[in-house]
Amino acid sequence: MIFKFGHSINQQINLPDNKGVELFIKREDEIHPFISGNKYRKLKYNLLEAKKEGFKTLLTFGGAFSNHIAAVASAGNLLGFKTIGVIRGEELEDKIFDNDTLSFAKQNGMQFKFVSRDAYRDKTSETFLKMLKETFDDFYLIPEGGTNALAIKGCEEILTEADSVYDYICCAVGTGGTISGLINCLKPGQQVLGFPALKGDFLQQDISKFATNTCWGLITDYHFGGYAKINEELVAFINQFKKLNNIPLDPVYTGKMMFGILDLIDKGYFKKDSKILAIHTGGLQGIKGMNAVLKNKKLSIIE
Repeated sequence: MIFKFGHSINQQINLPDNKGVELFIKREDEIHPFISGNKYRKLKYNLLEAKKEGFKTLLTFGGAFSNHIAAVASAGNLLGFKTIGVIRGEELEDKIFDNDTLSFAKQNGMQFKFVSRDAYRDKTSETFLKMLKETFDDFYLIPEGGTNALAIKGCEEILTEADSVYDYICCAVGTGGTISGLINCLKPGQQVLGFPALKGDFLQQDISKFATNTCWGLITDYHFGGYAKINEELVAFINQFKKLNNIPLDPVYTGKMMFGILDLIDKGYFKKDSKILAIHTGGLQGIKGMNAVLKNKKLSIIE
């Protein structure tokens, strides 16, 4: 392996009224303290490829509270890569140490380039990439969120043979990489349900580029207003879930997914006697940053 990591276990969730179903969560968040969940899966083969091709530097993209930025910085530090993060929002340049994610990345050796939100939208254009090459010389490019063919390959390793007993596999969806990997390794009779953390219909098309079968669907009712949007109801749910199950959830991805799954169970969405496996994709490092936002708004925090 490229660095030491743990093994995820499937933990059963306490259901007050199970509606005839069983719910488990795969604790991918426990794989590694800083490179956990789907971030380890997405980075694994990209890092091996970067080593194979002789690259010394990794460059990627992300926002102020990006799990991906934190994971790339940590992995680069562990494996001897220089790391560069192109960060959305010029105003953040003077606030690095006020931001837990960016300060963690900097402590792990990441160099930053802060760009405006308008410029960030063009980050995949030839002009923008040429500018980055002129500024930083040669680097191995990892897309925002880490999703590419090698990331999909890593995410195909999330499910094991023992997971063939589950009827439904559920996961939060950001860029579509994790769900694509899950779809590609399904056993006959299984179905994947994705819970997008952001608004928009583009994900269906993005996932279809990588997915090798059609046994999947998106549940789009639980984004709570959009990416990184949160309210008192979701905070209360995350805190109660942790109290009942001793499992922390992040507010951007897994919190929304688990809220959605339990709501669907309550509504009788899942067939009787079915077994559901939810994928905990990590992202817990973002809780500190979200709590700072909640405190500023004088709202309850995630415990």
